This record gives sequence, C-alpha cells and structure tokens, in this order.
Amino acid sequence: MNTIDAKTLQKAFLAGAKGLEAKKEWINELNVFPVPDGDTGTNMTMTIMSAAREVAAIEDPTMEKLAKAISSGSLRGARGNSGVILSQLFRGFTKEIKPLEVITTTTLANAFVRATETAYKAVMKPKEGTILTVAKGMADRAVELVTETEDIVEFARKVIEHGDYVLSQTPEMLPILKQAGVVDSGGQGLMQVMKGCLDGLLGKETDLDVEPAAASVSPAAAVKPGTAEADIRFGYCTEFIIHVEKTYGDREEREFKNYLESIGDSIVVVSDDDVVKVHVHTNDPGLAIQKALTFGSLSRMKIDNMREEHQERLIKDAAREAVRQKEEAEGEKDGSAAPAAEPKPRKEYGFIAVSIGRGFGEIFQGIGADYLIEGGQTMNPSTEDMLNAIDRVNADTIYILPNNSNIILAAEQAASLAEDKKIIVIPSRTVPQGIAAIINFVPELSPDENREAMTAEMSRVKTGQITYAVRNTVIDDKEIRQGDIMGIGDSGILCVGKSVMDTALDTLRAMVDEDSELITVYYGADIAEDTAQALLEKVQEAWPDCEAELHSGGQPIYYYLMSVE
Repeated sequence: MNTIDAKTLQKAFLAGAKGLEAKKEWINELNVFPVPDGDTGTNMTMTIMSAAREVAAIEDPTMEKLAKAISSGSLRGARGNSGVILSQLFRGFTKEIKPLEVITTTTLANAFVRATETAYKAVMKPKEGTILTVAKGMADRAVELVTETEDIVEFARKVIEHGDYVLSQTPEMLPILKQAGVVDSGGQGLMQVMKGCLDGLLGKETDLDVEPAAASVSPAAAVKPGTAEADIRFGYCTEFIIHVEKTYGDREEREFKNYLESIGDSIVVVSDDDVVKVHVHTNDPGLAIQKALTFGSLSRMKIDNMREEHQERLIKDAAREAVRQKEEAEGEKDGSAAPAAEPKPRKEYGFIAVSIGRGFGEIFQGIGADYLIEGGQTMNPSTEDMLNAIDRVNADTIYILPNNSNIILAAEQAASLAEDKKIIVIPSRTVPQGIAAIINFVPELSPDENREAMTAEMSRVKTGQITYAVRNTVIDDKEIRQGDIMGIGDSGILCVGKSVMDTALDTLRAMVDEDSELITVYYGADIAEDTAQALLEKVQEAWPDCEAELHSGGQPIYYYLMSVE
C-alpha cells in the first residue's frame, strides 16, 4: 500500500477511535496516584469520539472534509490535559493532509512532525515522559523511515514499534511513573489509537459504527446547581450543521447570531469555511432551522427535549431534589425565592468557576461567580462546555477558574476560541485556590492587574485532599495498600493511614507552618456534619494560634478538602 485515499483514511481513523475506546478502562487504571478518579482513558476517548461522530457522518469523504471533521470535532470535544494534547496532535496532522488527495509515507512523516510541533506549542511547560514524548519519538522515526520504504503498512508498523519502545521508556524519564510501576497513560492511549488505525488500514474486522451525538452524554455540563425544571426557559437543545451555499460573511453571521439570541440562549455558532456548526436552546426549533435554511442545506440535525432529560436526572437523584424543593418552598413562604432569570445587561467583568458539590456551588455563587460548570475529578469539562459557559456570561472580561490541574488546558483552549470577549484563565489547580482567587478580585484594577494579583494570592494557598486508595503501589517511598486513606498535597502524597480523621490531621501537620494563619476544612458528601465538627475541634486544639473554619463542600470521592493560608 503506497497511498491512502480519503475513504481509507476515514476507516482508519474510525478504527483508531474504536481501538482507544476498547481500552479506555485499562488506560484509566494506569493513573499514577491510586485515587478513584483515574480518567485519562475516558478523557481521550470522549475527545476522539467527538471527532469520530463527525467523521462517520461524512458520506463522500475528501481529505479536506476529513481534516475539518477531525480537527474541529476533537478541538471542541477535548477534555482533560491528555484529551487537549490529543486534539492538538490531530490539529497539526490535519493541517498537513488537508490540501491533498492521497497520503504517502512522506506525507505521514511531515504530518507526524507537524502534529508534534503543534502539541508541544500548546503546552506551556512540556514534560518529557508523557504523551508528547511518545508522539515525538514516532515523528522522529517516521522521518527516518521515509528513505527506507514507500509501503505505508511497513512504515506504520515500524513507527508503532518505535512508539511502543518510547512508551516503555517513560518510567525512566519520570521517576513517579517508575515508582508506581506504570507507563504514561496518555502515551498508552495514543498507541491504542495508532494500533487501531493500522488495523483499519489492514482491513481487519472492526465495528466502525459510531453513536450519533444525541446518544453521547457529556459528564460535565455548564449548569447552575439546583436548577429546577421551571428554570429551563428554553426547552429544546437544537443543533445542526449548515453547509453554506449562499453569501455568509461576518455581517451575515452577526445577524444570524442576533436572530438566535432573539429566540433562545446558550448560543454557539462556529464557522469553518463553508460549514457552520450551530447550537441553540429555544422553545421553537423550527424558527432556528428555517433561518438557517436561508444560508444553505442542513445536516446532523439534533433536537433534545431538555425538560424531559432534566426530569430523568431528577428521578435519579430524588433525595437531593426533595431537599432542593423544600428549600425553595421555604423561600417562597418568606419571600426570599429568586425570580425567574431574565436577560442581564452586559457588564464589565464576570466569573466562571468549575465546581462539584452543592456546598462548593453555593460558596462560589456567594462570592461572585456568575456561572458554574459542574465538573472536577472524574468529570473534566470539555472545551465546548467552557465555550457554552462563556456564551452564557454577558461580560466584556470573563475570568475562568478551572480549579483542577487537569482542566486548565481545556479552559485555555476555550479562551483561544472565544470571540467578542476577553477571557482570562486563572490557573487554579484546586477548589480552595479558586476560592482565594475570586475573593481577591479588585474591581478597580485592570484585567491584567487582577490576573497577576489573583494568581499571586492563590499561590499562597496550600491544599490537602483526603481520599482512599484503589490499588496497591509505592509512591514517594510510601507503601500504599488498597483501601488505605491518603492525604494528597499540592506536590504529592503527604501521608497514608487507616483512619480518615487521623490522616486528615497528619496531612495538616505536613501543611501548617509558623506562618500559617487560617485553616479551612470542607467536608464531602460521605462525611456527616457531626463527624466534620469533631475534626474541626481537634484542629482548633492542635493549632490554637490559627483561625479554623468548617464548610460543607458536598464533593464526592474526597472525604475532605483542606486549605492552609
């Protein structure tokens, strides 16, 4: 096989996506820390499947159509650091193949190099021993092979063989991988994609059916917590693609967006040459469709009744819904119930925070967050989730608080795609850092001055997280057994124990120093209030010179999140 045409590439890409999907749980288990939130496989799978749905929908593939589908689909569906890097690899790869009719080994070598260069540029501080290293190793080998063979199958096998070798060396580059006895999970995910693509090229029997977008449910959605069915002002989530056949320039796009705003909200309109992707929440999908038809033909139409979906979620979480309804009823009695949301005038600045747990949601709203993206560990929001949230905040400058190290890249990618608004990502790696950042916002300062001040203030916050181990391992010379309780700090595991309370106190002992003034404890969904109160009393007894506070975070997985300032 000396060339690959568009039809063959389509099959190979879908086989690559399926290859990753089949191994996602195995890749999840390669997580270095043995915490119950390993999600690299899930993030990478959801990223590539976002592109695969668009690729599968192309009936008459060309390189240009495939390049657009792979690039835009993965870019907007990217979640987690590994997913964002994967989307950037695809972005660079597709730029190289887009103008061609067939692919050769020379094309592949150039595309691999461009993919690697694009991905490295997207990461502020690239770290070797990761998916980037594996990608670069394959790109370097591909360049060498160009002079050795024109057979694409032989070329691909040797590139993959070298990729496996580089992957096997990642523990030598990152000591933490070696201690945990695993290879890099992102690199392993990339190799599964490559091997799946090779299977596709070889014509191996693979189920290439991809579920349509309507069947794919994002694990993180931009929603305000506690939203009631009555608060859904526009009941139909409407999505479609316009294949432009008439004039559609900047003026037409502005007018189209203004029209959509007059009939709905949560509007996303993304133009890519002669293809326009549209998302809108409205009570009359027909109006949006009729307007779109004035620009060209439509495909990938999807209309979901959000009220029905919302009701299903309420049924699954009946206990929480009952509490919410009771609180609303009490609010109506004393006249404190909030009126239905109305469109707000554009303001100077706004805040988007990623949060999980009812308690944290209330805290962020109480200190000024305009919009919450529900997510965090095991629920990394996608770039598109971020863009939808940006669309909902009517402000000139919007600050995004990712509050998780695995969400920062997706937030930065969304910021680069947003239009008409200045987006500033404050790189908060934990929820307590995000709280500190937003508290220290000063309206009188310029956006860049606030960025500097908020980042500086949050850097003074130490965070400790208490959770349980899901497997046996050794990290930082600490032997960890499945079921042990771990105290995880900003740069690693601080302590390991058998008791949640004792481990929490040991974690604080590793965090508190002579300069510490405030200790804040946020208890999770699995901790009773009286148990948390007992911990607070022990904290006050152990550190009488520090002020100590207790709040309900309501977070899953982590028994306690604690901060020291």
